[in-house]
Amino acid sequence: MIKRPEEIALMAESGRLLASVFGHLDQFELTGMSTMAVNDLVETFIVEQLHARPASKGQYDYAYALNASRNSVVCHGVPSATELLRDGDIVNFDITLEKNGFIADSSKTYLVGTVASAAKKLVQVTYEALWHGIHAVRPGARLGDIGHAIERHARRHNYTVVREYCGHGIGRAMHEEPQVLHYGKPHTGLVLHEGMVFTIEPMINQGRRDVHTEDDGWTVVTSDGKLSAQFEHTVAVTRTGVRVLTLRADEPYALARARPAA
Repeated sequence: MIKRPEEIALMAESGRLLASVFGHLDQFELTGMSTMAVNDLVETFIVEQLHARPASKGQYDYAYALNASRNSVVCHGVPSATELLRDGDIVNFDITLEKNGFIADSSKTYLVGTVASAAKKLVQVTYEALWHGIHAVRPGARLGDIGHAIERHARRHNYTVVREYCGHGIGRAMHEEPQVLHYGKPHTGLVLHEGMVFTIEPMINQGRRDVHTEDDGWTVVTSDGKLSAQFEHTVAVTRTGVRVLTLRADEPYALARARPAA
């Protein structure tokens, strides 16, 4: 569970490369693209430009480089050549990358074209909730502090947090201990120690928190058909706080923002 400094350095390199994948994706006009086309350009960039491996491909017999979760899809959306991204959609791309034996995991929800204000608000609040969770990470804090910070922010905006899926430890394997819930009570759960590395990846719903899995065995959707959004980072507990290993070029301001009030 605890990573040595040299292991975290390798994970940081994987995280840096993964951040550049999102930077590459940011350059494309998504409107009219199929989710499979996005998958293919991401895989090509990882393999041919970064000389790395899309870690999700082959994991649990999954055949693709990313998950593409659009509108009411909560997570694990399977890319498709017939699913076109349309003006007004929101879509989360969840991407993993392995380099030198270590895996990084991150996701970002994109606004496609002109998006309704209610959808924009959900995406923004979900992003803020991720950072509320990140800001709770420090040695001596507990996993419940992370979940509480996320759920409290979502509830302030009358949103709900999906409970069936959670963050996780990560390293040489994509899924390691501990499980990182996105809800909880402060001062409860596992104590955080320097060297722990895990993901925080809240899925926040516009309506009820209830979800179900479609017949393909992968795609998880909101039970009420309302929108869901997600953001994810891989983080390491440091001696004094937290390091975001998958921090993107457009994000440094997020670390400098004032931490939420207790």
